[in-house]
Amino acid sequence: MIILKKIVVAVSFSLKIGVSMPGVIPVASGGIHVWHMPALTEIFGDDSVLQFGGGTLGHPWGNAPGAVANRVALEACVQARNEGRDLAREGNEIIRAAAKWSPELAAACEVWKAIKFEFEPVDKLDK
Repeated sequence: MIILKKIVVAVSFSLKIGVSMPGVIPVASGGIHVWHMPALTEIFGDDSVLQFGGGTLGHPWGNAPGAVANRVALEACVQARNEGRDLAREGNEIIRAAAKWSPELAAACEVWKAIKFEFEPVDKLDK
């Protein structure tokens, strides 16, 4: 408890005297998977955190192949962007091309190909 109090005091003091704080990093999280990678790369660029939960753990071959699929998709999108390609227009094509040489990505593409959010809203206004 004493250590925690010292940390709180140190942070409070730092904020009061205007000590600079490190920058923040944008985070994409919640329902993202390999098909989102072109948009994520275009929106967030290189300095971001991509938190794949089910997009990794939901891979049919396990967690490690899910991580490989995400990494391959990311590297394909970064390379395409650096080559000057239009990620918004060519994103699906870029992912499909990378999936031809990555069986992990191909399997992930198959799993996530038809994700739809077709449900009734739970919070309806009373009439």
